[in-house]
Amino acid sequence: MATYKIGVLYGDGIGPEITKATVEVLKAASELTANTQFEYIELPMGWEGIEKYNNPMPQFTKDALKETHGWIMGPHDSAAYPAEHKKNRNPSGELRIYFDLYANVRPARTIEGIRSVVGEADLVIYRENTEGFYSDRNMYVGVGEWKVTPDVVISSGVFTRKATERIAHAAFKMAQQRRKKVTIVHKANVIKLGSGLFLDVCREVGQQYPDVDVDDYHIDAMAAHLVRRAKDFDVIVTENMFGDILSDLAGELVGSLGLAPSINSNYTQAMAQAAHGSAPDIAGKNIANPTGIMLSTVMFLDWLGVQHNDPELPEIARVIENGLFRAVSEGVKTKDLGGNASTSEFTSAIIERLVSPESVSGRE
Repeated sequence: MATYKIGVLYGDGIGPEITKATVEVLKAASELTANTQFEYIELPMGWEGIEKYNNPMPQFTKDALKETHGWIMGPHDSAAYPAEHKKNRNPSGELRIYFDLYANVRPARTIEGIRSVVGEADLVIYRENTEGFYSDRNMYVGVGEWKVTPDVVISSGVFTRKATERIAHAAFKMAQQRRKKVTIVHKANVIKLGSGLFLDVCREVGQQYPDVDVDDYHIDAMAAHLVRRAKDFDVIVTENMFGDILSDLAGELVGSLGLAPSINSNYTQAMAQAAHGSAPDIAGKNIANPTGIMLSTVMFLDWLGVQHNDPELPEIARVIENGLFRAVSEGVKTKDLGGNASTSEFTSAIIERLVSPESVSGRE
């Protein structure tokens, strides 16, 4: 029997509600299998970390995460932290740098029962996660911004062959499993050296995958193309800031950013984290939508299954995914999706619709 250690970071705002709901669904789904167990390790983060360790991302938590296979991370409300903590990287950014979680993978696809602005779509964005124009994470020491005078600020963007190559390989490998098409998004017409290096290296990597078609677009044109014809895109690879913006746009276009999942991964660990924020205005009201973090956990299980060559993990992922999709298609929705189910009612509805992996395979 395989046992996997999963860190659980509840986070701020609606984080504890949606993360707890996700763990409940994961526990219920794993009980339908014979050979897989999960050990859940609850760790402080965000306001809980500040209260216990005077740090929103305590070293204690980072040390404990080293011993896990990966973790589920709720959203954080870093904008509300005391000033002494705002000057440092937020909890998510800190973990991405500390564990070198270089790949941020954010799919966007239509879901039956959820209105999509762009009709049918099924794409995935591979966002380089460690450098680019995000100045809090593109320097070995310090922050990549300088205030030269009270009225002049310089913000740096960092692009390296190493970082570009590894995110490009990840994107092309995924494309081989999907519709065999990669779109590179850049701004090489203006940012000729930095964005130009990103474009050139991605194209070089693409030559190693002759079965995958490659095209590229400037970031501004790509935003328009997503709105007009999202269904035409398969795998998109881009740098940090562009990927953040495009994935939020894509998530909203196919239904709601509240539905958008993601994982952040290196070669040995992954972090499941919904793309949305902590929504402190509705925290504690039992109305938050946990879909984003639940589907992030589905992605994490698929990733973990590949890393450990364990076919039962993606089976558990399909159990959760099918139960969630079935609940939504049958009209069980939270308030943000036009329904009236509470967070706990939505979670219970999903659990009620979980069926064993054998039954799922039988239907397929």
